[in-house]
Amino acid sequence: MLAPLRISVVLLLICGGLYPVLVTLVGGVAFPYQAQGSIINGKDGNPVGSELIAQAFDKDAYFHPRPSAAGADGWDATSSGGSNLGPTNQKLIDRVTRDAAALKAENPGLTVLPADLLTTSASGLDPDISPDAALAQGPRVAKARSVPEQQVRDLINSHITGRDLGIFGEPRVNVLKLNLALDALAPMKS
Repeated sequence: MLAPLRISVVLLLICGGLYPVLVTLVGGVAFPYQAQGSIINGKDGNPVGSELIAQAFDKDAYFHPRPSAAGADGWDATSSGGSNLGPTNQKLIDRVTRDAAALKAENPGLTVLPADLLTTSASGLDPDISPDAALAQGPRVAKARSVPEQQVRDLINSHITGRDLGIFGEPRVNVLKLNLALDALAPMKS
C-alpha cells in the first residue's frame, strides 16, 4: 500500500523538480543565447524580437513573414499552433485565395507565388521564409526604400542560412534579421 505512494513521491521529485532544474542549468551554461530566448537587440541595445519567433511586418518597406495561424488574429505566441485545416476545407481555401490576391496586389510583378507566403507553419510563428519568398518581395521593398533592386537582392543573398549540417532542412532567411539589416542599409525616411 505504501510502495505506490513512495514511488509516486520519488517520481514527482525527480520528474517535477530535479530533472527540470538540471535541464535548465545545463541549457543556461551550454546554450545561454538559446536558453534566454535568442533575443535580438537593436542598434540602441534594446530588444527588438526573438530570432526564433516571427512577428508581423506589414509595411511595404519590410519583408513579410509567413502568414500566422497563432491566435485569433495571428502572431500570438501564447496561442502557437497551426490551423489544422485540411486542403479541402473552405476556410483554408478562402484564406489562401485572399492572401494570394493580397500578395499579388502588393507585389505586382510577381508571377509565381512562393508557397510559404501563402501557407502557415505548424507553429504559426515560423521566423524564416525561403530565399524565393524573400527574393519575390525584393522589388516591392526596394521601391519602398528607394534603393536599387540589386542592392536588396545582394542583402537577401547575404542572409541566406543553408541546410543544418549541410543536409537537414531547407535554405532559409530569418525575416527579423533581414529587416534589421535592411534598416541599417537604407534607413526609413521620416
